[in-house]
Amino acid sequence: MKSEELRLSDNQDKVLILKAQIKGLQEELRAVEQKTVTFENILRTELGSMLIEVQELTVLYKQQKQAKKTKRQEQKKRGKNYKAPVGLKSISQQPEIQSQKVEDKEMKRLYREAMLHVHPDKFSMQEEKMDLATEVTTRLIDIYQSGDLKALASYHRYIFSGNALEGVEHETVSGDMLGPKDDYLEKEIERLEQELADAKKQQTYKVLTEYDDPLTFLEELRVYYRDRIAKLRRRTRT
Repeated sequence: MKSEELRLSDNQDKVLILKAQIKGLQEELRAVEQKTVTFENILRTELGSMLIEVQELTVLYKQQKQAKKTKRQEQKKRGKNYKAPVGLKSISQQPEIQSQKVEDKEMKRLYREAMLHVHPDKFSMQEEKMDLATEVTTRLIDIYQSGDLKALASYHRYIFSGNALEGVEHETVSGDMLGPKDDYLEKEIERLEQELADAKKQQTYKVLTEYDDPLTFLEELRVYYRDRIAKLRRRTRT
């Protein structure tokens, strides 16, 4: 009887130790993510206009490529002697200008806030999330260019509700879900350790921990985005 009680006590102690490890890892992960998010928000605020232009030009480039592909397909259908009509309609990246200045200003505010909140570059280390963010921002650009303030306000709410990226969010494990099975707790520790390692591999976190002055990273990013914008402008020039 005593040996059974002792074994039960040992198991309970082990569970408590594992739970303590899980709590410690969760707290460290939250701290790393919070530092990274805060720093990235500073970077996005400083680079806001460049980030938006990159995404707009990227979408425009894809649209132009698709238009050329469609044109080639139509030419093949019509035969080798087919000549394109003069004055093909170009794809405009500029939104329709609203007559009311107040409405136009509100649209720009909603668009900028939403774009910076869900910009694909935020998720450069998470491929699935980055793909979804690209889809969301492409849709955001389409709505903005349509000039529909009501639709833009609705999509803005959708993005900030968190639902826009819900499909790629990790499931969280609450304390109530922790059972007495050691194997489950050990697997949870492995998962958290891997998530923590991935969080620390992010470039922005490395900058925070390795640069004497992390804000000097801003100039590196400006150089990178200037080059990216220049290349995209050349590719989309009509």
